Amino acid sequence: MEAKAEGMAHSSEPRFCPSCSGGLTPRRPKPAEPERLVCVECGSVLFLDPKVAACTICPLDGGIVLVRRSIEPAYGKWVIPGGHVDRGEEVAAAAVRETREETCLEVIVQELVNVYSYAGNAVVVVVYIAKVVGGRLQAGDETLEARVFAPSAIPWEDLAFVSTADALRDYLRRFGS
Repeated sequence: MEAKAEGMAHSSEPRFCPSCSGGLTPRRPKPAEPERLVCVECGSVLFLDPKVAACTICPLDGGIVLVRRSIEPAYGKWVIPGGHVDRGEEVAAAAVRETREETCLEVIVQELVNVYSYAGNAVVVVVYIAKVVGGRLQAGDETLEARVFAPSAIPWEDLAFVSTADALRDYLRRFGS
């Protein structure tokens, strides 16, 4: 969910211009702008947009649903259910879809908890509170395990991402559980 972006020299960044196939080089197109990839042939600026992730905090049986990841990054760590939003998909619909895929629960989005973004990280994380309306909690796609944790038993040291911890703290501070 939260792949780390390490600046302009990151190995997964494009090397060639999508317009003319010329080489891309880091440059400041305007003095007040950050460094961007610019084509050495045609001068086109390649904007590397962030990826959006949609997640849910699902209160259930007096606790909160967490899933243990079966993929990298953060294999084996705990997260709230969620994943990337597909192009053209509504963010809330992606949160519902990802929750179903990872927990086998049917949910309805109720309220926005917050939006999380961090310097140097290419993922913007949108977190909702979701009401469980059906299904049976079990590990689904990309999860090793799905469990309900009492607020006092949340595995803080084993959470996968800063956004997961921040969202859980915000939820517990605002809504208790």
